[in-house]
Amino acid sequence: MKIKSFLVLILFCFNALYVDAQKMDNKYSSSSGKAIKNFEKAQLSFDARKDNEAIELLEKAIKMDPNFIEAHMFLAEVYGENKKYQDALNEAKAAVGISPDFFKSAYYSMGFWCIKLQIYDEAEQYFNHYLTYKGIAAEAKSNASLGLKSAQFARKAIKNPVPFTPLNMGAAVNSTENDYLPAITADEQTLVYTRLIPKDPNGSPTDMRNKSEDFYSCKKTDGKWSNAINIGPPINTFGNEGAQCISADGQTLVFTACKEYDGYPGGRKGYGSCDLFIAKKMADGKWGVPENIGKPINTEYWDSQPSMSSDGQTIFFVSNRPGGIGGTDIWKCTKNDAGKWANLVNLGDSVNSAENEESPYIHPDNKTLYFSSEGWPGMGSKDLYLSRIKKDGHFSTPMNLGYPINTAESERDLIVSANAKTAYFSSERAGGTGGLDLYNFELYEAARPQSVTYVKGKVFNKETSKGLEAKFELIDLETGEMVMQASSMIGSGEFLVCLPVNKNYLMNVSKNGFLFASENFSLKGLANNLKAYEMNVPLTPIKAGEKVVLKNIFFETASYTLKEESKIELQKLKSFLLLNSTVSIEIGGHTDNVGDKKSNQILSENRAKAVYDFLIANEITKERLSFKGFGDTMPIDDNSTDKGKANNRRTEFMIVK
Repeated sequence: MKIKSFLVLILFCFNALYVDAQKMDNKYSSSSGKAIKNFEKAQLSFDARKDNEAIELLEKAIKMDPNFIEAHMFLAEVYGENKKYQDALNEAKAAVGISPDFFKSAYYSMGFWCIKLQIYDEAEQYFNHYLTYKGIAAEAKSNASLGLKSAQFARKAIKNPVPFTPLNMGAAVNSTENDYLPAITADEQTLVYTRLIPKDPNGSPTDMRNKSEDFYSCKKTDGKWSNAINIGPPINTFGNEGAQCISADGQTLVFTACKEYDGYPGGRKGYGSCDLFIAKKMADGKWGVPENIGKPINTEYWDSQPSMSSDGQTIFFVSNRPGGIGGTDIWKCTKNDAGKWANLVNLGDSVNSAENEESPYIHPDNKTLYFSSEGWPGMGSKDLYLSRIKKDGHFSTPMNLGYPINTAESERDLIVSANAKTAYFSSERAGGTGGLDLYNFELYEAARPQSVTYVKGKVFNKETSKGLEAKFELIDLETGEMVMQASSMIGSGEFLVCLPVNKNYLMNVSKNGFLFASENFSLKGLANNLKAYEMNVPLTPIKAGEKVVLKNIFFETASYTLKEESKIELQKLKSFLLLNSTVSIEIGGHTDNVGDKKSNQILSENRAKAVYDFLIANEITKERLSFKGFGDTMPIDDNSTDKGKANNRRTEFMIVK
């Protein structure tokens, strides 16, 4: 695994310190036996994680010999490990003041601590100095170069802050424990997040072995969040459940559980250290038993932190498996035509760096990815970035979200609402209710994804009103591009899908044994009014005499030439007839009452024949087809209004047998 710049400096800088010291025939810079004895005792204390004891021993060693370079630098590193950055910098300056080149790696550490202290000019000087040394290992050189770029970036970012006013989500959501990793449905009515709670309320509050991660959920009513409740079994167990995402419609939960908790009641076995599991809501609204999502997503390595696209076809996640670019990389996996997770891809070096990437979040626009990284220029630790999918399918170079969203500390776990305006994240900042709290804020314009609204409704049996599980497809009418494929819920027939605004859509709903239904609707002009577009879809059982209006068959005015966008609906009709090989249909053409009856009759016949001809040319035998024009003789709406006339101008088919 790659060395992590800015996070494990003890491993990097202090070990390098001893490599430098070996050039002196393994002799210390001090000749004081008592100072050396205290120094070596400090090493043992530090190895035993007794940092305060190590600090006292090193201070004694320095008091006995103020020119003991190794003691100054070791003390600096221990201070740095404990986030006492000014003390660390002071001790490192003392070390290089005695001998500037004794520990070359000291300049790297000093640059890092200056970033933490927001002394960027000085940080830049130290990184530049370190990079002048010859023979630096390639990895160390890369880390120092990143530190230099981060110092330069941070100096500019602080001078040009982005709008940021975080609001604590309140006591109904947050607790005195750590609350983090938010996930929210597209309608922003359901919030799911991770809470770190004690297994034994009477146990030690500081003992992490007494801590367990569980999922909690809140509902929004009249603009206010209800009190958080534990989701409970079968999702939560005695072990850890964390790092989750919830689907746009709130019906699917994907989360992480780790192998180390096998053996506990409800523990889950996986392929490796941590795996992804998936659970679906049942018809009664309760969660079903989670299942391991399987290969190729899960491996014998660490697989965690999922984010599901709004169409449910792609999962982004983090893994340290071989074949990546850095320590932990962001990967994605998509479903194949059979609905199985199959196509696994590393996002590549446009997103992943030589360091760690974490907490990916793909917005419901399915084009904008937010994530945390310590491998791109930033404020000095883990920063939040966004990357957008380009026309060629690759991601753009990450954009740092800027200061003060990002700081010298670690930022992660950012999600953004479907309407693109509100961001949610976790933070341990002053004024919270305890530990990590959940916050939201209005995201500034340049960092927003594409605005998305949602279409929700119910598919049901027209004769019984019973909800149906049916397949539906949403297609961009202008481009013919498939935007969404999904299914309504088993039992209730309800659905909720996210769609970009300012487009016209075709929706086709189908289920075996039923006539398909088609609709078209427009989401243009909704950029500033992102309310749900509601649509209920009745499906009629296949039987003779039933009719279906083909709402996405289009002709030019007073013409029977099919428009190009009609081909989508015609292909659906073809597929229906191929699937139901015993069905015969009559295609009917209808007009409004504008113009003379003879012209309307001829036009309606020609329009019906245009559909008939298309089907004949596309694998449907003429023995199963007939067509007829009805002119304006069979209106289904009032011809005195424009809307009524539009409804009367229609093409439909009727089941003949």
